[in-house]
Amino acid sequence: MKTFDDLWGELTAKATEGTPGSGTVALLAKGVHGVGKKVVEEAAEAWMAAEHEGPERAAEEIAQLLYHAQVLMIASKVDIKDVYRHL
Repeated sequence: MKTFDDLWGELTAKATEGTPGSGTVALLAKGVHGVGKKVVEEAAEAWMAAEHEGPERAAEEIAQLLYHAQVLMIASKVDIKDVYRHL
C-alpha cells in the first residue's frame, strides 16, 4: 500500500528525472493551469462518487484527486513540508 509520502517521493523523482513516457511528466508540461484544471475535474468526480456511487468509488476518485493535488504542488514549486506546516 502506497502512502501520501510514498507518492510524493515517486512523483518528485519522476519530475526531477523527466522520466520518458511518464504521465506525470506529460501533465507537468501543461503547467500550473493545465494541472489545476485536472485538480478541479478530479475534485468534482470525487464529490459525485461520494454522493452517488458509494465508498469504494469515492475512494478511487479521492486517490486520483490526491495524485493530482501532488502534481499541482510540484508544478507550483510547493514542497510537501510547506503543506504539512498548514495542516
